[in-house]
Order: sequence, then structure tokens, then C-alpha cells
Amino acid sequence: MDPSIDPMSGRPVLTPELAQEIAQDIGRITGFNVLITDPAAVVIGCGDLERVGTVHEASLEVVRTGRPATHTAQQAGRMRGVRPGMSLPITVGEEVIGTVCLTGVPAEVHRFGLVVRRQTEILLEEAALLRSRLLHERAVDDFVRDIALYDPEVVDAGAVDARAVELGLAPGLARAAVLLEVSQADEGAAAVSRITVLRTVREVFRDRQDVAGVQAAGRYVVLAAAHGERTAPGRLADACGHLLSLLYDRHGLDGRMAVGEPGAGTTGMHHSYRDAATALRTGPAVFPGDRVFTAADLRIPHLLGAAPRQARARFADAALGELPGQPDWPTLRETLIGWAEGGFHLVRVAERLHIHRNTLLYRLEKIGKLSGRQVREPAQAIEMYLACLTDILQESATQGKVR
Repeated sequence: MDPSIDPMSGRPVLTPELAQEIAQDIGRITGFNVLITDPAAVVIGCGDLERVGTVHEASLEVVRTGRPATHTAQQAGRMRGVRPGMSLPITVGEEVIGTVCLTGVPAEVHRFGLVVRRQTEILLEEAALLRSRLLHERAVDDFVRDIALYDPEVVDAGAVDARAVELGLAPGLARAAVLLEVSQADEGAAAVSRITVLRTVREVFRDRQDVAGVQAAGRYVVLAAAHGERTAPGRLADACGHLLSLLYDRHGLDGRMAVGEPGAGTTGMHHSYRDAATALRTGPAVFPGDRVFTAADLRIPHLLGAAPRQARARFADAALGELPGQPDWPTLRETLIGWAEGGFHLVRVAERLHIHRNTLLYRLEKIGKLSGRQVREPAQAIEMYLACLTDILQESATQGKVR
């Protein structure tokens, strides 16, 4: 619970830290020595630090009556801890929560009194509002981390759903996890605050049931409500592309994003997050020219990546034979992948690979001779296609791109 917020009323409370901050700020603005007390007339903020913790007797009457009071040098001399000046009540609603006092000749400080009191109340309200927002941001970050790290053996899904309700979210609504990783495009550029990044993220993902938070440095999570037009294929991916453009144009940030399949409830959103995280890891290896990856487009690499590394290596070796050892293996691998994804259609695949039909025929014949396989037989070609994807994942893992 935030110490500057009363847990029962939700109203701001004068803490010593906040009182000291306000006293110093107003003192700099007015040029007067400013003193702030709690309801018991104990000084909790003052430009003169030696007075903090002492009793300001004149404030007792101000708190009791709720009315300002001035005290001349003669009057101040008869009271404990009081100097000439003016004391005014600080009120929130109808409750006096302390006083603000200005030291000086009463006639001089009187004309500043009401302004200073109102300024104190404004600063108090703003500080409480800021702390409330920071608490909300912290709650959002905790929620998205709960979804990312959810383990049904450790955490009850109902407890996470309850947090969603506290944030104003409908826990049963399907949401797609959207992951964002950013870094400075120019290493010498000034760092961009996470609040600035989140503001831009929420400008794009602005549905009332969207929630966006920080998972780690440079990594953000959006749980995007999947309803209405967003259920159409590619809509969330289009929003990701728009966001990446904004982040680069406004803040000089490079980024990449991944979108998971929508899921409802804590378990469904966690599965969506896991899919998006896998897509963010494997996507750059399979689609090196892209910046937005969707779990739906990476199901096969995802499945292959789930197999133990040794099993993947044995499968690739058995299906590809000596092909990976050829000097032009990257070209041959690209040809095999294009051959399968192009539906084994010579003209369509040649166009997809931007080569002549005869060049494609030459490559396929070479692959067949080197591998001893019938590459134009769909079953064998699909096996080799899966082995090529496995080889890409193995290569990327070796280079540290995929964990």
C-alpha cells in the first residue's frame, strides 16, 4: 500500500518525505521559510531542518478550528516552537490533515498565505496521483509477468484472474500475447524511458481491454483483446508493423515483435505468451528479413524446435545426408524450402525463388544426385523440407540466435 494514500478513504496523506519535498519547493518559489506539520502539530517538513520533529504549538489551534492564524513576534514568544508569521490548515475534502506555516512579518506573509495553502494542497494531490499511477503501472507489470511465468503447480489461476479484475479486465475474454523487443538504433543516442515506450505502445493497442506492461529491460508484453475486427487474420500483425514504425520514427528504436494465438483466462493467455516467445526466438532464423512474426506462421518450426536437440540432429543427418557439407548448401537449402512451400510447382517455385525454370530443374537434379532421394516425390521432399528447417534452427542455436 502506498504510504501517501489512506487505505480507507483513498485520500492523500502527508508523509514526512512528501512534506519535506513540498516545503522546499514552496520555499524556493516564495522566498519564505516554509514549515509543514502533521495534525498533532509536529513539524514534518521545513526549510530549516533543525525544526523537523519539534512541536509548532500555534498549529494545534489551526488544526482544531480549520482557520488560518497569524502570530506576531510577541504572540510567537509565548508559544513553543513558533516564530512570527502565519499558519494555515491543509485540507483534503473536509478534513484538516496538517498545516503549512510561513515565517516572516505577518503583514508581509498574509498576502501569500492563501496562495501557499492552495499550492500545498495541489502539490499534495498531484503527488498522491503520481504515486497512484506508479502503483497501477507496477500492478500491470506484475500481472503480465504473472501470465508469462504462470505455473499451475505453483499459482492458482483464480488468483491471477482476480488481479485481472482489479485492473478492470474481463478475465474470460480471449487475448493474444504480443511481445516487443526494442533496442537503440543508434548506440550513441540518449536512452528512451520505458514510460515513453509504453505510451506509444498504448497508442496503438488502445482497446479498453488491452493491457501493456514491462517484462524486462527492453522487453514489453501486450495482452491484446481478440474481439471484433481483431479476429481477422493479420490485423494484430499489421498493428505491430505500425507500432514498430512509430517507435523508430519517434524514438529511434529498432524492434521486432511476435504475436501468439488468442487464449482465454490465465491458462489461455499463458499459452499465447509461450507461443509468442517461441515465435520471437525462431522467427528471425526462419524469416530473417521480417520484423513481425506470428505463432500461426511458425507452427512447424515450433514443433521441430520442441524436439530434443540430438533427435533433431539425427533427423536432419538422415534426411539430408552429405548435402549440408556442400559449398553451395545455403542455396540448395533455399531451393528445397521454396520447392515445398511453392507446392512442388515448377513455374510457381521458380518465380518464388526469382530464378529461371531451367535453373530450378538443375538444382533439383543436383540435390537428387547428392542425396540419393527422389526430391520430386512429395513425401520425400516434405521430409527434406522439415530437415532444412531443422538445420536452420540448429544453425541459429549454434550462433546464439535461438535458445
